[in-house]
Amino acid sequence: MEETPTPLLGSNKPHLEKLTLGVTRILESSPGVTEVTIIEKAPAERHMISSWEQKNNCVLPEDLKNFYLMTNGFHMTWNVKLDEHTIPLGSMAINSISKLTQLNQSSLYSLPNAPTLADLEDDTQEGNWRDFCFDENQPEKPHFDSRSVIFELDPCNGNGKVCLVYKRGKPALAQDTEIWFLDRALYWHFLTDTFTAYYRLLITHLGLPQWQYAFTSYGISPQAKQWFNMYKPITYNTNLLTEETDSFVNKLDPSKVFKSKNKTLIPKKKGSVQPAGGQKGPAGPPSTSKSSSGSGNPVRK
Repeated sequence: MEETPTPLLGSNKPHLEKLTLGVTRILESSPGVTEVTIIEKAPAERHMISSWEQKNNCVLPEDLKNFYLMTNGFHMTWNVKLDEHTIPLGSMAINSISKLTQLNQSSLYSLPNAPTLADLEDDTQEGNWRDFCFDENQPEKPHFDSRSVIFELDPCNGNGKVCLVYKRGKPALAQDTEIWFLDRALYWHFLTDTFTAYYRLLITHLGLPQWQYAFTSYGISPQAKQWFNMYKPITYNTNLLTEETDSFVNKLDPSKVFKSKNKTLIPKKKGSVQPAGGQKGPAGPPSTSKSSSGSGNPVRK
């Protein structure tokens, strides 16, 4: 069956409204939002799920399995209209069962002895940097080698990957799954314990650009933060997402940036206030100093 985009503006399809948790109404009422669409997908058949599990030697979590039985993947987009230009902004996606593929552990190149993702596990020189990027309160990070089995849930428009991670390798059980975000620098960031919790995060963040980076130590980019301020996510940590974080964000403190300039300005102001007669002296003869002082008073007023 061909997948066709379905406009949601004024849509009265109850199953689509249930699938999006009613967020379409919020988007429709937001200023500048246009072309809220969803690609309607047919439910996955049970034999497709069983075939995937047998092929990958992994058992899908029950909530993700039920999701695929309702819709074989999910893709919702919305645009904003600025002046006369329409800009694609929001995107919410979950890969279909056929595109729920394992991260490639083979060689990145076709050359002999070429590097693989598993080589990152031997990275000892950058240990301190990875520890800095990784929160101690998070669960143990996934591994690129056989200790973990990783499948891509969402390509995030090239900004990283949201992954379904089996923490104990194959054969993989449903209770060993977690949802993690792999950023473009190949650092892991924990998102949720279950797919249901992640799906709620996806919907409540409205698919805003780079929203997954709000759960990293360095946060979202300044450009994405502008969109966050305009279209605030429906989430418990909205204030944290819109505020600047302490790390990886360049803060300009005017008192420090212009510190040297202030030092030069302060003595000039003091010199102009303290010796009134001394300032008149070097300016010229007494007659001109009186006229200059007289002309200075109206200017100050």
